[in-house]
Amino acid sequence: MSKQTNQSLLERRLAVLPKGLGVAFPVFAEKALNSELWDVEGNRYIDFVGGISVLNTGHNHPKITARVRDQLDKFTHTAAQIVNYESYISLAEKLCELAPISGDKKAVFFTTGAEAVENTMKIARAYTGRHGVISFAGGWHGRTHMCMGLTGKVIPYKNNFGPMPASIYHAMFPAPELGVTEEQALESIEMIFQSSIHPSDVAAMIVEPVQGEGGFHQVTPTFAKKLREICDEHGIILIFDEVQTCFGRTGTLFATEQLGVEPDLMTSAKSLAGGYPLSAVIGRAEVMDAPQTGGLGGTYSGNPLGCVAALAVIEVIEEEGLLERSKVIGQTIADFLKGLNSDKIGNIRYKGAMLAFDLVDAEGNPDAEATAKLRADAFDKGLLLASCGRHGNAIRIMVPLTVSDEVLQEGLDIIGASL
Repeated sequence: MSKQTNQSLLERRLAVLPKGLGVAFPVFAEKALNSELWDVEGNRYIDFVGGISVLNTGHNHPKITARVRDQLDKFTHTAAQIVNYESYISLAEKLCELAPISGDKKAVFFTTGAEAVENTMKIARAYTGRHGVISFAGGWHGRTHMCMGLTGKVIPYKNNFGPMPASIYHAMFPAPELGVTEEQALESIEMIFQSSIHPSDVAAMIVEPVQGEGGFHQVTPTFAKKLREICDEHGIILIFDEVQTCFGRTGTLFATEQLGVEPDLMTSAKSLAGGYPLSAVIGRAEVMDAPQTGGLGGTYSGNPLGCVAALAVIEVIEEEGLLERSKVIGQTIADFLKGLNSDKIGNIRYKGAMLAFDLVDAEGNPDAEATAKLRADAFDKGLLLASCGRHGNAIRIMVPLTVSDEVLQEGLDIIGASL
């Protein structure tokens, strides 16, 4: 059989996959290690995307791979609600120990970040007996129907897929870079209470500590405290969606730790299991216990391969000092970008290694075209980059925290050359 090329595989892809499934780069992976990836033609790429912030511990970390191989020899599936297995319980115990929520906690596992978010809605509604949910403009919560409704970006995620689920209301998200103050965001919540739904009918408020798809805009401790006060006043469940921010990306295991505020529920996914499909909901025990027996679960939820991988990820983060490494990486990238003194670079935002920078034109306006050109030129030079933001003009960097100094610098030099 002749060796496949990227082009031959792209032709096969076009014939059998729907157009709705987009792809960022016209190449097919053959192998990957740490922060590097090789396609089927042997071309090497530095990976600054990390599977969309899934690979904080890098591609094919030997410790994680070894644990999964060992589990493969035992069993790969029972359905956790049919036959138990210890790794599920061990991981739940560990996450309850590590989650920044005081008091008694419980955890439950699913397969994707969207599933985790969906189940926070079920839990909050069961606990409160209410139906309404407040999320934020620019927020990203997933592609399932409920999560589309929660997501605060229409194109391409919601367009043509309506109507959206009822009882979801979007507040403004405070982003000084976009001209939205915290006062305006809080006023928008009050306006929702006045014009759309009474707070006594609101079950939950969900927010990302750092918006992912929205452009890496950050919740401040001050704003988080205000949200906590609003939720406490009206008996609303506060949910922090940490699908993208969790497991070291922001310099702490959870970004919530930097806010000085405790949510009632929080989600985790992406880098939780180092590339294996696993997500989690962690929360206050009395809230988590609200759904009736059988109300939570899923055929693949909490798959044993994902559970053992996640337990290994926790060990790797601690043993290799990846929380501190995250801070060093973020500062290194920020210093490099500032040192370029490029008039094309607008605002630079980062917590740990969760960093994005805007590209602007000569008048300082968002420049999505320049952003697309930068990504394309960097790709031609062997660097994978992702964009984000409401105007499509932000480059987000999600390089594995295990990246070597040499490879990190090589990638940064490509950005500099492309700019």
